[in-house]
Amino acid sequence: MSGKIVLVTGGARSGKSAFAERYAAARGGTVAYIATAEALDGEMAARIARHRARRPASWRTIEAPRAAAAALTAAGAADTVIFDCLTVYLANLLLAPAAPAAPEERHRLVRGEIAALVAAARAAGTAVLFVTNEVGAGIVPENALAREYRDLAGLANQQVAAAAAEVYLVVSGIAVDIKKIATRIEV
Repeated sequence: MSGKIVLVTGGARSGKSAFAERYAAARGGTVAYIATAEALDGEMAARIARHRARRPASWRTIEAPRAAAAALTAAGAADTVIFDCLTVYLANLLLAPAAPAAPEERHRLVRGEIAALVAAARAAGTAVLFVTNEVGAGIVPENALAREYRDLAGLANQQVAAAAAEVYLVVSGIAVDIKKIATRIEV
């Protein structure tokens, strides 16, 4: 059985995670929540606490700042899996002590990790909702690593969107299925 992939994207504080949580709750059944953020400072700890407080106690939370494909495979028994958040996961990969130094090696790492996540989601046999950020719609970042991160996030989002049955853009708390209304041009 093949899993259903759903991508939920939008800007910071747009309501992406809350939408994904409502989507999962509306599906019914068991939910696994793969959380990729680490509480490395007070601001992130507060954000994580808000997310945890919003989730039902019956939802299983799996902390996976790294090795996310394995966590997704482990969560596959749930009726719905929320993966929150793809762009935080990418930052974890890029900033890990063992991260490759060369940009082309980092690009290869990220492409491989995203391919592994998509493969795990397809194999899960359940709905997998990937929450991600649209980071390329603002100003050009000042430093090279931030520009590389922006580019990799955009490429990763395209990779997951191509595999997704549904792609929602969340703006001001309102979600629109952009894959449903997309104009398709075959070249």
